[in-house]
Amino acid sequence: MIKIKYAEEKDKDFWLSLDKHLSEKEFSLKVRDKMAYIILEDTKTIGIMRYNLFWDNTPFLTMIYIRDDYQKKNIGSKAIHYWEKEMKDSGYGMLMTSTQVDESAQHFYRKLGYKDAGSLIIDIPEYEQPMELFMIKKI
Repeated sequence: MIKIKYAEEKDKDFWLSLDKHLSEKEFSLKVRDKMAYIILEDTKTIGIMRYNLFWDNTPFLTMIYIRDDYQKKNIGSKAIHYWEKEMKDSGYGMLMTSTQVDESAQHFYRKLGYKDAGSLIIDIPEYEQPMELFMIKKI
């Protein structure tokens, strides 16, 4: 059975083993602000999900990661639906996320009703990456 709970400081080691983009300080802020979730199957921690507010008013899913051995089992979809409901219950009407165009996540988000909404190209040599595709969804 899939369970989703807010991340706590005690989850830090697991979190940081999966999320290489978030510092320990930022993890603590996500925990404080309840913007980070732990995804469990029964009692086993299998994934993470976090968000922030784009323009300080639009929930923006910045990371969802399910351990490789638990992928392709509809767990990510259940986690996103959980987050979407929580955001709707909090009074938000639109959600955002993004993914690099060379990643398959764009197809996952489209299946969940997200649509393409623009892109960002970063070509500064020390920060260069494939184009970032932004996606939105009305809830």
